[in-house]
Amino acid sequence: MPPIRQFQATRRNLPHWHQPGATYFLTWRVAPGRELAPEDRVLALDAVRFWDTKRWAVYAAVVMPDHAHALVRPLPRDATDVTAREFHSLPELTKSVKGYSARAINRRQGRSEALWQDEGYDRIVRNDRELEETWGYIRFNPVKAGLVAEPELYQWLYSAGRAD
Repeated sequence: MPPIRQFQATRRNLPHWHQPGATYFLTWRVAPGRELAPEDRVLALDAVRFWDTKRWAVYAAVVMPDHAHALVRPLPRDATDVTAREFHSLPELTKSVKGYSARAINRRQGRSEALWQDEGYDRIVRNDRELEETWGYIRFNPVKAGLVAEPELYQWLYSAGRAD
């Protein structure tokens, strides 16, 4: 885990802490009255994975019928900068993922209203134990929800197999 560096806190309805180099556990819920069909879950998972290795590292992600979880770490803006002082913005990345997936899913469904709730939950992962627990939580979310017997049977789960 990277050492604690300067962080920024913002608040709307939920508090949001942003720390350069941190790993985050993210949760996004769909808007009331909406549900993600199997085809929609593919689009949402593809949106999360799109920036993997380019702007963030995705350790695990799952898209459920009414919410999504991801375990991610924004990457340095300049991959050649060994001091890694400037990282891709978590709010910009989440806006990109939620915006792209909402447009694609609404287009597929012939709808135009909000898909995702405006705010999401984000938590800084503080240590290796918490990283492993969060990775496991994401993997077993479909099992806990009774959708599959084993995580690997859930089609809308991405696990990079790297929880470092």
